[in-house]
Amino acid sequence: MEGGDTCPVMHGANTTMEQKPLHWWPKSLNLDILHQHDTKTNPMGEDFDYQEEVKKLDFDAVKKDLTEFMTDSQDWWPADWGHYGGLMIRMAWHAAGSYRIGDGRGGGGTGNQRFAPLNSWPDNANLDKARRLLWPIKKKYGNKLSWADLMILAGNVAYESMGLKTYGFGYGRADIWHPEKDTYWGAETEWLAPSDERYDEVEKPSTMENPLAAVQMGLIYVNPEGVNGVQNPLETAKQIRETFARMAMNDEETVALTAGGHTVGKCHGNGNADDLGPEPEGADVEEQGLGWNNHKSRGVGRDTVTSGLEGAWTTNPTQFDDGYFDLLLNYEWKKTVSPAGAKQWEPVDLPEEKKPVDVEDGKTRYNPMMTDADMAMKMDPTYREISERFAKDQKLFEETFARAWFKLTHRDMGPKVRYIGPEVPDEDLIWQDPVPAGSKDYDVEALKAKIADSGLSIGELVATAWDSARTFRGSDMRGGTNGARIRLAPQKDWEANEPERLNKVLSTLLPLAREAGASIADTIVLAGNVGVEQAIKAAGLSVDVPFSAGRGDATAEQTDVDSFEPLEPLSDGFRNYQPKNYAVKPEELMLDRAQLLGLTAPEMTALIGGLRVLGANYGGTPFGVLTEQPGALTNDFFVTLTDMAYTWKPVCENGYEIRDRKSDEVKYTATRVDLVFGSNSILRSYAELYAQDDNKEKFAKDFVAAWTKVMEAGCFELA
Repeated sequence: MEGGDTCPVMHGANTTMEQKPLHWWPKSLNLDILHQHDTKTNPMGEDFDYQEEVKKLDFDAVKKDLTEFMTDSQDWWPADWGHYGGLMIRMAWHAAGSYRIGDGRGGGGTGNQRFAPLNSWPDNANLDKARRLLWPIKKKYGNKLSWADLMILAGNVAYESMGLKTYGFGYGRADIWHPEKDTYWGAETEWLAPSDERYDEVEKPSTMENPLAAVQMGLIYVNPEGVNGVQNPLETAKQIRETFARMAMNDEETVALTAGGHTVGKCHGNGNADDLGPEPEGADVEEQGLGWNNHKSRGVGRDTVTSGLEGAWTTNPTQFDDGYFDLLLNYEWKKTVSPAGAKQWEPVDLPEEKKPVDVEDGKTRYNPMMTDADMAMKMDPTYREISERFAKDQKLFEETFARAWFKLTHRDMGPKVRYIGPEVPDEDLIWQDPVPAGSKDYDVEALKAKIADSGLSIGELVATAWDSARTFRGSDMRGGTNGARIRLAPQKDWEANEPERLNKVLSTLLPLAREAGASIADTIVLAGNVGVEQAIKAAGLSVDVPFSAGRGDATAEQTDVDSFEPLEPLSDGFRNYQPKNYAVKPEELMLDRAQLLGLTAPEMTALIGGLRVLGANYGGTPFGVLTEQPGALTNDFFVTLTDMAYTWKPVCENGYEIRDRKSDEVKYTATRVDLVFGSNSILRSYAELYAQDDNKEKFAKDFVAAWTKVMEAGCFELA
């Protein structure tokens, strides 16, 4: 490849940020969040349904292969003590452990650990090796077994092969095919930046920026060396309690998970971390997607460097036993430093037979170690009490850990109806948001007629149905209309749901639902549909509004109030609800909600335009109601927005007047969310489309399609 004076390739023309519009116009609204996982990136095609394909998997065969794999050490990346269990558990844990309840993002449900930034997080060092070790099994079972399922299953089988009776397993996690750029992992510009950057006060962990859960960029949970690398288990305990709570874990689950995760395997820091090459995303092509490779000295087996900490936690790191609490609670520990320079703890005067053997020779014994997080389980009074209880009752510990591990690895899958396979537990768990089956055996048309005669306005019907549906999060498949939890705490009291209006509507709909034999969940949606149909008729159009019956009604006993609190909308651009100003602009908050609802940019546009003219604004405000026919599903929102007969004047931070260009008379008012559909070049292209004289019916049809999509989001039983 010699002889040319110049390279014929335009360097970076299609790859660098400098060539992208946002570099030149950083204030421009970035719609990329709505374009994630476009079908063009998915090589499987639109007809491929993983939840159907995985049902063809030979479940026994894949578990048999995984069990054999655990003790089949490969020379290029040898297994510690001849068992890959610790590595596979860490891979599964770090896949699932990125989940946070604040926005439901993260977690192991998509196979996202294969892509940046997760594949190159410092805390995920050498997990690229774990996935590469599993490649022969993935290759063998192909489309019937996703990477997302395989990574979690490998952790489950690892525990079983080391003696733990797991609680169960559910298949059904479909893979994504490119990075989740929509997930906010923090504003830091460097890995492992001081945790102060995401706290108002680092001494008060509750001040961590929402929706984040990990304490530093590039970590799954907390810094194992202590808060900002300063060893102090009591301070670390505070951060542990907050970050685990942000995964919806209580203190008992936190102790069980910490102990259960550290009962097996080891940390690796027996070498010089400076000898490691770049992470996978920064490595050269000859590394073939692997990172942290050591080409300067021996970097495998006992000489592996991963976290920088060095040592096992227990005497028998390939057995799930009581060794963790035995060593932690029954011996004194002192501060020390690993060969790689990481801060850790080692026991004082530990008997030789209690020390774990070398991962390669099986004879030489070394001191075990504990992290600052482990020492928190001993020094924090609450964690200590739970640890002592588990230490005295191994069965209790194993059962508690098995349940917590199941919760950790399945939390982001959504309702149990999405679980597939022979190991799905029969028990309904409250964190799965259980909903009883709803009836389909009632007269839908008769119920619609009674709703239409109820005296409720179009705006009241539509707003109530929307408020019930908008809680859905495609990130963890929670929320939505199924269950009608809008009538229960905490949702019935949320400011965004207008409790007074909500109570009026529910008081009217409840007796109608009972009389018809329908669930209130179905009735709320049906009422919204009635409102839409009335608005379509008022616009002089004829468009059918689809409806699927069968939603159930959850009870208060089936509702985990605390875990539903994070679903509360702090703003909702679809209903022009913005109670206060935030660091991010209202239109950016709208995009975030649209993405969680699974909406495309055109669907979002149609819904905004329709909800405005239907009079569904929070509190009935006139902002964005750019029509002289409120209550009719016209395209007037877009017609007015694109009409150059008007001028647009800001009157406050989030308020604008739309004035007649000639008379200067105020004709309408609007918010930033409204006006962005005229200012953003992409959104304006959709607004212009819907404003066309020949697209009045298309707009109504597109609105109905998007409306139905939102009303059915999370209703997996209806599929």
